[in-house]
Amino acid sequence: MKYQNGIETLHFILREFFEEKGNVFQQAVDHMAACLENKKKILAFGNGGSAAQAQHFAAELVNRFLKDRRPFPAVSLTTDTSALTSIANDSRFDFVFSRQVEALGEKGDVALALSTSGRSPNIIEGVRAAGKGGLYTVALTGKGGGPLAPLADCLLDIPSVEIPRIQEAHLFLLHLLAGELEELLVPSD
Repeated sequence: MKYQNGIETLHFILREFFEEKGNVFQQAVDHMAACLENKKKILAFGNGGSAAQAQHFAAELVNRFLKDRRPFPAVSLTTDTSALTSIANDSRFDFVFSRQVEALGEKGDVALALSTSGRSPNIIEGVRAAGKGGLYTVALTGKGGGPLAPLADCLLDIPSVEIPRIQEAHLFLLHLLAGELEELLVPSD
Protein backbone atom coordinates (compact mmCIF):
# COMPACT_ATOMS: atom_id res chain seq x y z
CA MET A 1 0.00 0.00 0.00
CA LYS A 2 1.64 3.14 -1.26
CA TYR A 3 -0.22 5.49 1.11
CA GLN A 4 1.27 3.68 4.11
CA ASN A 5 4.63 5.33 3.43
CA GLY A 6 3.02 8.81 3.58
CA ILE A 7 1.35 7.97 6.90
CA GLU A 8 4.60 6.70 8.39
CA THR A 9 6.49 9.75 7.10
CA LEU A 10 3.96 12.18 8.57
CA HIS A 11 4.01 10.34 11.89
CA PHE A 12 7.82 10.58 11.98
CA ILE A 13 7.78 14.28 11.03
CA LEU A 14 5.25 15.19 13.73
CA ARG A 15 7.10 13.20 16.38
CA GLU A 16 10.37 14.91 15.49
CA PHE A 17 8.69 18.33 15.43
CA PHE A 18 7.30 17.98 18.96
CA GLU A 19 10.55 16.55 20.32
CA GLU A 20 12.46 19.56 18.98
CA LYS A 21 9.82 22.33 18.97
CA GLY A 22 7.21 21.39 21.58
CA ASN A 23 8.22 24.32 23.79
CA VAL A 24 8.12 26.72 20.82
CA PHE A 25 4.64 25.46 19.91
CA GLN A 26 3.56 26.18 23.50
CA GLN A 27 4.94 29.72 23.17
CA ALA A 28 2.73 30.22 20.10
CA VAL A 29 -0.29 28.94 22.03
CA ASP A 30 0.47 31.21 24.98
CA HIS A 31 0.92 34.33 22.82
CA MET A 32 -2.25 33.64 20.85
CA ALA A 33 -4.22 33.05 24.03
CA ALA A 34 -2.93 36.29 25.57
CA CYS A 35 -3.75 38.13 22.37
CA LEU A 36 -7.35 36.89 22.42
CA GLU A 37 -7.75 37.46 26.17
CA ASN A 38 -6.67 41.07 25.62
CA LYS A 39 -9.37 41.61 22.96
CA LYS A 40 -6.83 41.59 20.14
CA LYS A 41 -6.98 39.55 16.92
CA ILE A 42 -5.10 37.02 14.87
CA LEU A 43 -4.29 37.85 11.24
CA ALA A 44 -3.50 34.75 9.16
CA PHE A 45 -2.10 34.60 5.64
CA GLY A 46 -0.45 32.32 3.09
CA ASN A 47 -0.38 31.46 -0.61
CA GLY A 48 -2.10 28.59 -2.42
CA GLY A 49 -2.75 25.68 -0.08
CA SER A 50 -1.42 27.79 2.78
CA ALA A 51 -4.02 30.46 1.93
CA ALA A 52 -6.72 27.82 2.28
CA GLN A 53 -5.30 26.77 5.63
CA ALA A 54 -5.17 30.40 6.84
CA GLN A 55 -8.86 30.73 5.94
CA HIS A 56 -9.67 27.40 7.60
CA PHE A 57 -7.94 28.43 10.84
CA ALA A 58 -9.59 31.87 10.94
CA ALA A 59 -13.01 30.28 10.40
CA GLU A 60 -12.46 27.85 13.29
CA LEU A 61 -11.57 30.74 15.58
CA VAL A 62 -14.45 32.97 14.53
CA ASN A 63 -17.05 30.20 14.55
CA ARG A 64 -15.97 27.19 16.62
CA PHE A 65 -13.57 24.29 16.66
CA LEU A 66 -14.84 21.75 19.20
CA LYS A 67 -16.76 23.92 21.64
CA ASP A 68 -19.72 26.25 21.34
CA ARG A 69 -18.29 29.51 22.62
CA ARG A 70 -17.88 33.21 21.97
CA PRO A 71 -16.18 33.99 18.67
CA PHE A 72 -12.45 34.65 18.74
CA PRO A 73 -11.39 37.58 16.53
CA ALA A 74 -9.41 36.29 13.56
CA VAL A 75 -9.08 37.43 9.97
CA SER A 76 -7.63 35.65 6.97
CA LEU A 77 -5.87 38.19 4.76
CA THR A 78 -6.33 35.89 1.77
CA THR A 79 -10.07 36.44 1.36
CA ASP A 80 -10.54 40.05 0.28
CA THR A 81 -10.14 39.72 -3.48
CA SER A 82 -10.62 43.45 -4.07
CA ALA A 83 -7.81 44.35 -1.69
CA LEU A 84 -5.55 41.57 -2.99
CA THR A 85 -6.02 42.46 -6.65
CA SER A 86 -5.86 46.23 -6.22
CA ILE A 87 -2.64 46.01 -4.20
CA ALA A 88 -1.11 43.55 -6.67
CA ASN A 89 -2.16 45.70 -9.62
CA ASP A 90 -1.32 49.14 -8.23
CA SER A 91 1.86 48.22 -6.36
CA ARG A 92 3.30 44.71 -6.47
CA PHE A 93 2.09 41.28 -5.45
CA ASP A 94 4.86 41.33 -2.83
CA PHE A 95 2.75 43.79 -0.79
CA VAL A 96 -0.68 42.07 -0.80
CA PHE A 97 -0.29 41.04 2.85
CA SER A 98 1.92 43.82 4.22
CA ARG A 99 -0.55 46.53 3.18
CA GLN A 100 -3.39 44.66 4.90
CA VAL A 101 -1.26 44.14 8.02
CA GLU A 102 -0.50 47.87 8.07
CA ALA A 103 -4.21 48.69 7.70
CA LEU A 104 -5.71 46.11 10.06
CA GLY A 105 -2.96 45.10 12.48
CA GLU A 106 -2.55 46.64 15.91
CA LYS A 107 0.08 46.30 18.57
CA GLY A 108 -0.72 43.16 20.55
CA ASP A 109 -2.26 41.30 17.62
CA VAL A 110 -0.71 38.09 16.30
CA ALA A 111 0.30 37.64 12.67
CA LEU A 112 0.27 33.99 11.62
CA ALA A 113 2.20 33.45 8.38
CA LEU A 114 2.11 30.14 6.52
CA SER A 115 4.77 29.33 3.91
CA THR A 116 6.05 25.86 3.11
CA SER A 117 9.34 27.27 1.81
CA GLY A 118 9.67 30.42 3.90
CA ARG A 119 10.75 32.18 0.71
CA SER A 120 7.57 33.83 -0.58
CA PRO A 121 8.24 37.57 -0.93
CA ASN A 122 4.66 38.55 -0.01
CA ILE A 123 4.78 36.46 3.18
CA ILE A 124 8.16 37.92 4.11
CA GLU A 125 6.87 41.47 3.55
CA GLY A 126 3.75 40.67 5.61
CA VAL A 127 5.86 39.47 8.54
CA ARG A 128 8.16 42.49 8.25
CA ALA A 129 5.16 44.83 8.39
CA ALA A 130 3.77 42.92 11.37
CA GLY A 131 7.04 43.21 13.24
CA LYS A 132 7.24 46.95 12.57
CA GLY A 133 3.65 47.34 13.78
CA GLY A 134 4.24 45.61 17.11
CA LEU A 135 2.44 42.38 16.24
CA TYR A 136 3.76 39.09 17.55
CA THR A 137 4.71 36.97 14.53
CA VAL A 138 4.30 33.21 14.22
CA ALA A 139 5.58 31.47 11.08
CA LEU A 140 4.60 27.96 10.01
CA THR A 141 7.15 26.78 7.46
CA GLY A 142 9.07 23.81 6.18
CA LYS A 143 12.49 22.74 7.42
CA GLY A 144 14.66 25.67 8.50
CA GLY A 145 12.12 28.36 7.64
CA GLY A 146 14.12 29.92 4.79
CA PRO A 147 14.54 33.72 4.79
CA LEU A 148 11.35 34.02 6.87
CA ALA A 149 12.95 32.31 9.88
CA PRO A 150 14.90 35.25 11.36
CA LEU A 151 11.93 37.60 10.92
CA ALA A 152 9.46 35.58 13.02
CA ASP A 153 9.15 35.84 16.78
CA CYS A 154 8.07 32.21 16.84
CA LEU A 155 9.19 29.76 14.13
CA LEU A 156 7.24 26.52 13.81
CA ASP A 157 9.25 24.84 11.07
CA ILE A 158 8.26 21.33 10.08
CA PRO A 159 11.29 19.03 9.69
CA SER A 160 10.59 18.20 6.05
CA VAL A 161 11.11 19.60 2.55
CA GLU A 162 8.17 17.68 1.03
CA ILE A 163 5.36 20.17 0.40
CA PRO A 164 2.47 17.70 0.94
CA ARG A 165 3.92 16.54 4.29
CA ILE A 166 4.58 20.14 5.38
CA GLN A 167 1.01 21.18 4.56
CA GLU A 168 -0.42 18.12 6.32
CA ALA A 169 1.65 18.91 9.40
CA HIS A 170 0.57 22.57 9.25
CA LEU A 171 -3.08 21.57 9.25
CA PHE A 172 -2.45 19.27 12.23
CA LEU A 173 -0.75 22.13 14.11
CA LEU A 174 -3.54 24.57 13.26
CA HIS A 175 -6.09 22.13 14.65
CA LEU A 176 -4.00 21.73 17.79
CA LEU A 177 -3.72 25.50 18.14
CA ALA A 178 -7.49 25.93 17.80
CA GLY A 179 -8.10 23.19 20.35
CA GLU A 180 -5.58 24.58 22.82
CA LEU A 181 -7.04 28.07 22.52
CA GLU A 182 -10.51 26.76 23.29
CA GLU A 183 -9.20 24.81 26.28
CA LEU A 184 -7.42 27.84 27.68
CA LEU A 185 -10.06 30.47 26.97
CA VAL A 186 -13.39 28.63 27.37
CA PRO A 187 -14.27 27.39 30.83
CA SER A 188 -15.42 23.78 30.99
CA ASP A 189 -19.03 23.20 31.92
